[in-house]
Amino acid sequence: MATAQGRPMRADARRNYERLLNEAAAAFGERGADASLEEIARRAGVGIGTLYRHFPDRFALMGEVFQTQVDVLDAAARALSAEPGRTPMGALEAWMRRYVDVSSTIRGVAATLMDEGLMLDCKKQLRDTVEMLAARARESGELRADIVPDDVLRLTSAIAYAAEKASVKHPEDTGVADRLLGLALDGMRARTP
Repeated sequence: MATAQGRPMRADARRNYERLLNEAAAAFGERGADASLEEIARRAGVGIGTLYRHFPDRFALMGEVFQTQVDVLDAAARALSAEPGRTPMGALEAWMRRYVDVSSTIRGVAATLMDEGLMLDCKKQLRDTVEMLAARARESGELRADIVPDDVLRLTSAIAYAAEKASVKHPEDTGVADRLLGLALDGMRARTP
């Protein structure tokens, strides 16, 4: 990992950077995009000056958190696709579940970054990731031919949002996301004549 000037980051600086990203992701997931930067720094065990040395403003921190989560989802798609014995539709399904798991962080940040250039790049990366998974599932005959990446992304985001809202009203019902994903996946599967 390198600094903005292109020099390699010292080991302690890299650890601070990674702790800040992890704590920011957790804070944005818990409190949304308005999470306190001071609290993020405190949770990471660093001073606010260290946070600002790595991230000059809130948008820089949110952008890096968002990009990191998108990269995690991209890596997960590739790993799931390469797993021996996993069908292409099984890889798509597992990826959708992973997306729901990280969506609270992504959603809280995405709304704030909506008009930023990074957001457009991340959306393209997510769309390309889903297209790779969907193309394999279509080629295997498991996924309906009319399913496009944007449909998968919108549907998965909507499920994550609905499950989160349901968890506030009915915290005891922990299976909402699984049930909704099951319904969506049933509708996405190719029908055999």
